[in-house]
Amino acid sequence: MKFARFVFIGGGVWGIAALAPFYWLVDISGRRYAPPVDYPQFFWGFFSVALSWQFAFLLIGSNPVRFRPLMVPAIVEKFGFIVTLALLLGRGRIPSADAAAAIPDAVVGLLFVVAFVATSSESRSTLRAGNGVDPAVSA
Repeated sequence: MKFARFVFIGGGVWGIAALAPFYWLVDISGRRYAPPVDYPQFFWGFFSVALSWQFAFLLIGSNPVRFRPLMVPAIVEKFGFIVTLALLLGRGRIPSADAAAAIPDAVVGLLFVVAFVATSSESRSTLRAGNGVDPAVSA
């Protein structure tokens, strides 16, 4: 459980540190592409949804066995971005430098998968040792 806790809290902290500055760095994105002021609902909408997931990662990290079911959508969140960038790169819609943004998410996503697998045996042993109540369901 320590590994999963470390991975999810680390992933959440990393994500907050990487995403939050973009709320104030709009001009950087507007240098290579259309300025975000042309599509503010997508720009800030993306960052608000992505940032909210970072807080979900912190929640999962607070008790990985209890919040193990949330690890599945967390993994989908990471690999959804990776697959999207891979498809865009494969179709020539983005340069490889932009696709490189998937590398940190790939590393964190793989760690999320390992944490999910690692907490499987812990959740089963908690059920056997405890009162028979699923720790992911009990409050």
